Amino acid sequence: MAEAQCAMCRAVLESEGSQSTAEGINDGILYLMVFPYILIGGIGFFIYRLYKKGKSTEES
Repeated sequence: MAEAQCAMCRAVLESEGSQSTAEGINDGILYLMVFPYILIGGIGFFIYRLYKKGKSTEES
């Protein structure tokens, strides 16, 4: 049985029966899922850097 991430993907992959297609769909879903985490991490790093920069100018 195909291990799909969502109900619609599961229905399509079960009817097709190809394991390589199921792996491709899962890889694509994981690839798309990474971008929000990278975006949030980048924003968090930017805020952290601004906070550290502001704190170092206060100490000088």
